[in-house]
Amino acid sequence: MIEVTRFNNDKILINSDLIEMVEETPDTVISFNNGKKLLVKDSKEQIKYKIIEYKREIFNNLLNINE
Repeated sequence: MIEVTRFNNDKILINSDLIEMVEETPDTVISFNNGKKLLVKDSKEQIKYKIIEYKREIFNNLLNINE
């Protein structure tokens, strides 16, 4: 799960595995594979970085379990 910020400043967690597309129009719109869309303050690059960090954390935890 990654944390994003809505335009009313509420922070929410979303499942990054369900993201189909992120676009800036100029606001950032996250489209999910179920057809829902979410408008957020985070930039496309910030979301990309959060997903990479989340996946890295999962991978590192898996490596630590297997040691």
